Amino acid sequence: MHHHLILSLSLSPLLPPASPLSQIGVMTVTVFPVRLFFAVFLMLLAWPFAFAASLGRSELAVETETWWRRICDIALRVIMRAMWFCGGFHWVTVKGEPAPPSQAPILTLAPHSSYFDAIPITMTMASIVMKTESKNIPVWGTLIKFIRPVFVSRSDQDSRRKTVEEIKRRAHAGGEWPQIMIFPEGTCTNRSCLITFKPGAFIPAVPVQPVVLRYPNKMVNAQLSSILWLTLCQFHNPIEIEYLPLYTPSEEEKNNPALFANNVRHIMAKALELPITDLSFDDCQLSQAKGPLRVPTNSSLLQFNRLARRLGLRTGTTDTVLQQQASRARNIWGYRLGLEDFAQYLDLPVTDMLTELHSLFNQHGDGQIDVREYVIALSVVCQPSKAMDTLRLAFGMYEAKEDRAIVEKELASILRTALGVAEVDVTELFSAIDTLDAGKITHDDFCRFVVQHPDFAQEYLLSSRETPSTPHTVPLTNGFSVDHYNTEEPTCSLPGQKKKDN
Repeated sequence: MHHHLILSLSLSPLLPPASPLSQIGVMTVTVFPVRLFFAVFLMLLAWPFAFAASLGRSELAVETETWWRRICDIALRVIMRAMWFCGGFHWVTVKGEPAPPSQAPILTLAPHSSYFDAIPITMTMASIVMKTESKNIPVWGTLIKFIRPVFVSRSDQDSRRKTVEEIKRRAHAGGEWPQIMIFPEGTCTNRSCLITFKPGAFIPAVPVQPVVLRYPNKMVNAQLSSILWLTLCQFHNPIEIEYLPLYTPSEEEKNNPALFANNVRHIMAKALELPITDLSFDDCQLSQAKGPLRVPTNSSLLQFNRLARRLGLRTGTTDTVLQQQASRARNIWGYRLGLEDFAQYLDLPVTDMLTELHSLFNQHGDGQIDVREYVIALSVVCQPSKAMDTLRLAFGMYEAKEDRAIVEKELASILRTALGVAEVDVTELFSAIDTLDAGKITHDDFCRFVVQHPDFAQEYLLSSRETPSTPHTVPLTNGFSVDHYNTEEPTCSLPGQKKKDN
């Protein structure tokens, strides 16, 4: 089976077989506005308690629990539970025994699929990892600050390291801090399988308690923006929260967070009776990126992304680093690199994984690669939402010095690699850009064309390629084929798609 990339999907509402649309229509004009009103009212009611409890709190230490803060905590739990009740979550089934913070400073939750995964957070008032910008949202920001989250700043280049250090500091505090609830998938999925866990929850090398979420209702695909509406249009929304036994890492797992994360994922997948897949948060970002070069579902860039991540090639790859890589590639572009030379270029030892990465670009099957294609692929996976930056980088490596132009064959090489497909026919596209019939185009020519044709890839390159029966094995170049990531069981579908067996 061909395995599609998982994207953000809904908490799938339970719709009866008889006239679901008519039911939604009736609930939309009757129950939905009432529930929405009470949800907003209860959030506003919770605000003064959260504000009072947050006054004077230190971000670096935990103060002694005072009687008035304890009252605020109880009041907030009651109000939040009432809010979920008004939303149709009339009862919450809890299985297993929650471990105290002193035994399990970190809780790992999966699968992450909707806004309503916040229910266990409000039931325990555990801390979470949140964007710094969230605390500035009126009302909501105050409620967030009450649970003492670990804030992540997008504007801080060193944010990831600081976040990990703060999680480690709290995890090693002997239970003084509230437990930290982390969704290690790092993104929302459709609950059909578990994607690769990010290592943040496992780097502190402390025992964790896995927590699995179940919504035992009929699956119907809906966009994330429709979740609130569809869920509030249901009379009852069932949810199960199961606390699995405490997982204490071995010495090997303490030294290898990726192994630790993967072993915990297997346990959670077994409890959920779900398959696992090597797709990751980065893969989801890559596939969801908007712009003229949206990565197709059959793109072998997903395989490249996995290898680059495991080899550590993505770490610290900023715009400046990409420019430096492009400059080096341009200087040696006339020399095709064998495996040994490629290893030296990357300053890595020759391993099976590096051999596989090198083979991805072995277009002619002669064991030699054009390193410029590697730089293009790296730019795509490191900045998936900046397609035009990648194309500017690529033109800079391929263009002739005398007129800063490229020919049709070079445009084909750039776009084939940037899309991660076997081959592209750019004849029609090149002719449309080359209005003077000069046989070459510049980056400025290309940019002017993209302004007029923002979906040029779909219009000129992929319209005939994207079919439901895309083969399981898709080459990145002519010389090498790669299998898409394996899951142990069924396929994982895109939003709005039905699951299909090929």
